[in-house]
Amino acid sequence: MAMVLTQQTPATIIYPDSDGQPMADNTKQFQWIVTIKENLEILFASQPDVFVAGDLLWYPVEGELIRQAPDVLVVFGRPKGDRGSYKQWEENNIPVQVVFEILSPGNTLKEMAKKQKFYERYGVEEYYIYDPDKNDLNGWLRSQEGELEVIEEINTWVSPRLGIRFHLTPQTLEIYRPDGEKFLTSVELAQQREQERQRAETERQRADNALSQLEEERKRYQDLLQKLQEKGIDPERL
Repeated sequence: MAMVLTQQTPATIIYPDSDGQPMADNTKQFQWIVTIKENLEILFASQPDVFVAGDLLWYPVEGELIRQAPDVLVVFGRPKGDRGSYKQWEENNIPVQVVFEILSPGNTLKEMAKKQKFYERYGVEEYYIYDPDKNDLNGWLRSQEGELEVIEEINTWVSPRLGIRFHLTPQTLEIYRPDGEKFLTSVELAQQREQERQRAETERQRADNALSQLEEERKRYQDLLQKLQEKGIDPERL
């Protein structure tokens, strides 16, 4: 009996939501991924057409299983919301525009070169790699010729798309929002909120104390006025 071969169509292709690889190799890498992703979420929280994700598979071509999972990606022109993966043909064919990769000891030069070639081919405009162990930041910007070119002066560089500023200190990388606020970890954000809550509570107590003092002064005045009136003295005629 002859076997009938059926051609697989794009509609029948399964695009897995996982590549089986871990999100991070260590706590330091994971912390950086989360910090950048969450702070970008906060930065663009009021803009419904900016999509930010971490460790999400990006499929740029329908019908092919070509993919990459950037540590952090940003897409302008697409709505926020949950996705199992970013299938570009289902997103008005808008490519990922900004990518962050956080290096771990397990990353190889061959792997990173392959990723850069992928990002260059499929439309990434800005590509940043940070090695927290070496405190080394590198960036690439898409040229008019369509190639990702090295950003020569990365320290104090301001991202054209994101508006954030990178600052390398001798110890670490600091990232600042356009309003000058620094990217903070979730713990630092919680501590900041607690400090603001304590400041607000202190101000409330000061206001309550001032109001109490004012009420005491008013009561003393009323008591004095009553005593004068009992003695037949009219303060308004003094």
